[in-house]
This record gives sequence, C-alpha cells and structure tokens, in this order.
Amino acid sequence: MISHEKIEQEKPTWTDLKCQFADLDRPALLGLIKDLYAASKNNQAFLHARFALGEDVLEPYKFTIDRWVYPDVMRNQDISVAKAKKAISDYRKAIARLLRHG
Repeated sequence: MISHEKIEQEKPTWTDLKCQFADLDRPALLGLIKDLYAASKNNQAFLHARFALGEDVLEPYKFTIDRWVYPDVMRNQDISVAKAKKAISDYRKAIARLLRHG
C-alpha cells in the first residue's frame, strides 16, 4: 500500500509542467491552450478576462457571485460567501497581467 506521504512526493508541480512546456513548439502550445479553452467555461472566462475579450469580461464572475450571495430559496440553494470570494479571487488572477502591464 502506498503511503499518503509517498503520493504527495510524487505529485507533479508547476516546475515539472513548465519543463514539459519547454519542449512544445508554438502550434503544440496553441493546441494545448485551445483544448483547455474547450474544456471548461471557467477556462474561457479566465482567458477572456486575461486578454480583455468581449463586452463584459466580468459577467461570468458577477453571475457566480450573484448565485452564491443571493441563492434561489425556491430551489433550495445554499449561500456560500467563500465561493463568492473565490470568484473575486479568480477574476483578480485573470486580470493580474493587465494590472502589471496596463
């Protein structure tokens, strides 16, 4: 049986991933980004915000905040301040490059 400590030691890191990126040419890297974009709405929202694409890059984040701060009680939805705060944090991460270079 593998111990928990052994699993943690083998968990890939950003450094491991960055080394793999170094071997990719431009088309392969663009293909990877395309696959990530297609994989989730969160990835799409992040990339739209990062590159200021679209009319309202805040919209998906506002939707998430609204959902968790003002739940639909008729649907028995819960409130989650933590999930609303995560949407704010995710947006800040997405626009961090714009803030540094803007």
